[in-house]
Amino acid sequence: MNMMTRPPDQAEREADPLDALFDTMFRPMNARGVYARTGAYEAVVEALAALISAKREADTEIFRFPPVMSRADLERHGYLASFPNLLGCVSCLEGTEAEILAMASRHGRGEDWTEGLRTADLVLTPAACYPVYPIAAARGRVPDRGYRFDVACDCFRREPSRYLDRLQSFRMREYVTIGTPEQVAEFRERWLSRATALADELGLSYRIEQASDPFFGRIGVVKAISQREQALKFELLVPLRGEDSGTACMSFNYHRDHFGTAWNIALADDAPAHTGCVAFGMDRLAVALFATHGGDLSLWPQTVRAALSL
Repeated sequence: MNMMTRPPDQAEREADPLDALFDTMFRPMNARGVYARTGAYEAVVEALAALISAKREADTEIFRFPPVMSRADLERHGYLASFPNLLGCVSCLEGTEAEILAMASRHGRGEDWTEGLRTADLVLTPAACYPVYPIAAARGRVPDRGYRFDVACDCFRREPSRYLDRLQSFRMREYVTIGTPEQVAEFRERWLSRATALADELGLSYRIEQASDPFFGRIGVVKAISQREQALKFELLVPLRGEDSGTACMSFNYHRDHFGTAWNIALADDAPAHTGCVAFGMDRLAVALFATHGGDLSLWPQTVRAALSL
């Protein structure tokens, strides 16, 4: 999933309405879009996670992934061809003890110690579903019933921003399906209905719109147009800055056979499997709840508090 926030107008850039909630939700950490989270905020995120878990379908496998993944796997996904501007790589000081100490000591002399960094075989995970496809591929042909997975991950995308609904480090929860085109289409339709019902339980205003991922570069424009023409992506937008602006808090994605082909995930007839997912932006949903209902959890509507067991 690649969720986008629609940018506020210039006046809102100068004084964003979400800023008044910063102290309720976060504490600064000297980096845009990377914040310490308060107890009240985490209580809401944990309650959201429990509510989403309660909606899990039968025969769904659960995986929780670390915030890093194999660089080779990400390359195989095709991420560099679509979102190279968002990628975060892990780099380390390597070498002998003397070489590492010599490079680290440059900081004390006011010099750039980062020149000695070497790229590791890891990248920061940009989407929670990415690590599950090689797991499925290692099993051989997809069973007739298909696969359903419940995955979650701390994700990263290099998008520094002062807006509280656009974090660089964020939590993503996804339900993923792998199977035939018909199975994936039915899965997405079910979750479009279930997710909007969940948003109703949370007392959120929203609208569902057709969308596209933020593909990079000129060729990205062509990819986005194709994605829209095929109706491969929908988003649930919550208006946090007036009715004309919406923050994507959930997305509903049909990847066709992209991952099936990339990973040789085959159906019983040897055709590439199709995949799809419904993604929940956990931090964006939490921000949307505070923006909608206010900073004092005790004053939230009773129906919302009951849904979240708060």
